[in-house]
Amino acid sequence: MNAGSPPPTWSRTFQARPDRVPDARRFLAGILDGFPLASDALLCLSELVGNAVLHSNSRRPGGTFTVRASAGHGRLRVEVEDQGGPWRPSRGPDGQGGRGLLVVDQLTTAWGISGNGTARVVWFEMDRR
Repeated sequence: MNAGSPPPTWSRTFQARPDRVPDARRFLAGILDGFPLASDALLCLSELVGNAVLHSNSRRPGGTFTVRASAGHGRLRVEVEDQGGPWRPSRGPDGQGGRGLLVVDQLTTAWGISGNGTARVVWFEMDRR
């Protein structure tokens, strides 16, 4: 791959159910074989997929989420696209919740959220170390 070519990209869509989170992890693990920070990337993916399944409109019957990954030029980028909905970060009554994105923030080079009420993409990037 030369410096001007786009990095290879992989994509897969899953039903938005909690039992599909391991499938999303296996999908990304297959791409990350040999990536130095694979375990951190899988943890971050689990957080983003969990949020899509539990908190977005994807949780509705028939809902889906899509995982996209690209790797090249010394950087990994992972995106989780869900079916949007209101963005309401909150803590549960026991003070839990809302901490997963703090983990993503600590383990990644960069991350962000884009979209609207019908589609949302949460992404992170990691440099090869």
